[in-house]
Amino acid sequence: MLRLGRAGRLLLRGGGGAPRAAPRRGAEVLVGAAGGERSGIAEILMNRPHARNSLGKVFVNELFSALEQLRFDEKVRVVVFKSEVKGVFCAGADLKERAKMDDEEVGYFVKRLRNLMDEIAALPVPTIAAIDGYALGGGLELALACDLRVAASSAKMGLIEATRGLLPGAGGTQRLPRCVGIGLAKELIFTGRQIDGEQAASVGLVNHAVPQNSEGDAAYQRALTLAEEILPQAPFAVKMGKLAINRGMEVDIASGMAIEGMCYAQNIPTRDRQEGMAAFREKRPPRFIGK
Repeated sequence: MLRLGRAGRLLLRGGGGAPRAAPRRGAEVLVGAAGGERSGIAEILMNRPHARNSLGKVFVNELFSALEQLRFDEKVRVVVFKSEVKGVFCAGADLKERAKMDDEEVGYFVKRLRNLMDEIAALPVPTIAAIDGYALGGGLELALACDLRVAASSAKMGLIEATRGLLPGAGGTQRLPRCVGIGLAKELIFTGRQIDGEQAASVGLVNHAVPQNSEGDAAYQRALTLAEEILPQAPFAVKMGKLAINRGMEVDIASGMAIEGMCYAQNIPTRDRQEGMAAFREKRPPRFIGK
């Protein structure tokens, strides 16, 4: 596992069942790929306990660095976002830091937050947010930028910006309506209402809601199970499927069908497609290599 800390220092750890050292306190992002059966699952572990993982300048810079590292790692097939702070996924923007900015600085930083969420959404592999606690404001926007979301039933989520004299500025006004529908998104944004994991699952905000466990990581455990379901599939086909969906949702259905056709065409000559057909004929599990 790679630990990426405030100073950009990298520490290499082995995978498998070895216990993980306690993460350093402060604005920290951990990036790692689990070993054994979970090889190919990368984790971005958020650990800023004194600020409830709020999105300050240093923390955001570290997230950008982590994403850049993962983007070109061909061994990574799924990315899971997890909090190391019990009871909190991400509390949103660091408003204490924000209060010290002038108007120009605020505009620049919010634009950078918006770019961060776009970078998460643009990762070529599937991404899963494991929401084991509060995901508020920018924290929920981060989760919305992921492909899939799993929440503890007790977790609280909301775009609460209106209660602070603000509006969502890092993608919330665009991604929430695409997730739950325009009417409900407007209601949640206009009121700043928080909903729990069960409610979020009932309206389609999260894919799964699970009862919290004594360790406080039930959503993370379910996210890993979901990631393990993705792992055996053909990696390039999954990437092309994600691209077709994401790009297709931006256009009319006729244009979306054309995008699907282009993505399918790129998959035809792959060795994984040939392996999938051979495995079907030979009645055996396929052995995909991502090419």
